[in-house]
Amino acid sequence: MSAAARKTAVVIGAGPGLGMSVAHRFGREGYAVALVSRTGSRHAGYLAALAEAGVEAAAFVADVRDRDRARAAVDAIGARFGAIDVLYYGPAITDLDAPPAPITGITVADVQDAMNVVYPAVDLVGRVLPGMIERGGGGLLFAGGLSAVMPMPALGGLAISAAALRNYALTLNAALAGQGVYAGSLIIGGLIERGDIHQAVTAQPERFGDVGNSTLDPDLIADAAWDLYTGRDRPEATFSAFA
Repeated sequence: MSAAARKTAVVIGAGPGLGMSVAHRFGREGYAVALVSRTGSRHAGYLAALAEAGVEAAAFVADVRDRDRARAAVDAIGARFGAIDVLYYGPAITDLDAPPAPITGITVADVQDAMNVVYPAVDLVGRVLPGMIERGGGGLLFAGGLSAVMPMPALGGLAISAAALRNYALTLNAALAGQGVYAGSLIIGGLIERGDIHQAVTAQPERFGDVGNSTLDPDLIADAAWDLYTGRDRPEATFSAFA
């Protein structure tokens, strides 16, 4: 497929769980895939898996909280593949060794820290959206937590940032109606199988207990991401392992 005919999907926050499932899902549809994550230590394995599936891909190292490096990565992707057609934004925001303060004990600093996952989303959208609007096509997909729609006091400031990211996606969706560009939100509640957090939790049952059925299949979420992007009949989909 020529570079002009091929479309490109960028996966921000590529990991072994949902990030790679999204990469494979869009790759299966003929998209070239650009992976972006904080370190490159696992990129060779990711690229080998995608190559085995017949997906053209490249990987880039950038922490989205480093504005200059994140912008440079997106620019490098554009230089490598041309126009960016889909931006999936799903960096991990949970550190199991540094649990958030509950909502009744948060400070302004806690909220500012939690919002550091939202600011890069706005910045990166600003990098790719003008081209999408100009071409009259494209998509923006954001993965966030269930606390965006369900009160979860233990998550403190993370609940505030999750709600902000969801609102940003939904408001973009409304603003872009009729311009050929889609924006959608994936609301996720539960451990994503194969992901780093899932692996850490299941490896420490003495600390976290038995996760039981509170897991989610990343391939099903990736299918839903594709359906949102192509169907464009709703702005979000929710996945919850909780009753």
